[in-house]
Amino acid sequence: KHVACFTIKRDRYMLLPYMETGRIEAGCDEAGRGCLAGAVFAAAVILPGDFKNEDLNDSKQLSEKKRYKLRPVIEREAIAWAVGIVSPEEIDKINILKASFLAMHRAIEQLKVRPEHLLIDGNRFTPYPDIPHTTVVKGDGKYLSIAAASILAKTYRDDYMNELALEYPAYHWLYNKGYLTTESRLIIARLLRSYRSSLHSVFNTYIGITLCVYTYEAMPISV
Repeated sequence: KHVACFTIKRDRYMLLPYMETGRIEAGCDEAGRGCLAGAVFAAAVILPGDFKNEDLNDSKQLSEKKRYKLRPVIEREAIAWAVGIVSPEEIDKINILKASFLAMHRAIEQLKVRPEHLLIDGNRFTPYPDIPHTTVVKGDGKYLSIAAASILAKTYRDDYMNELALEYPAYHWLYNKGYLTTESRLIIARLLRSYRSSLHSVFNTYIGITLCVYTYEAMPISV
């Protein structure tokens, strides 16, 4: 079931606190879907109806410093929040789109308060059992709860990639977080380890050279 009604007006500078009054809504967003390496993370956040924060916005629009400053505020003031993770090994088995939805499901199932409605960033979602949802394109720039989820997903995934960077410094994950950059193209050409094995076949297209494929290793982490 999808709900597409708006009951409040949006301030020019503020994100919307909810889609409809009188129900418990959880905002959901993911981080890492567009990466070539590492796990995909997702967060689900239920905020109080009167929650306000002028700094809260889509995590991609905020500096790293501001994202980490907002994380404890969100965790402290949220009615409930949780983070779900899907490993690179799982991603290779089910594909990254399904993995993104699975990460959201894992976050939702960990919430201490059951939401009555889900606000999902994007235009597609695998329905969560017995909870209606609404997909919102660029929702992290429209709704506070989705923006909060985007910040938690992004910062916790960054923590994870920073830990991997210490173990595997050659990949420069401390800086590129597993995304494809000009520098990472050259790195991948030299070293292919811990990258999602399902992406090996597309590397030639993006990088334009032949790669040697090494044994894949999954590196589980916990949050």
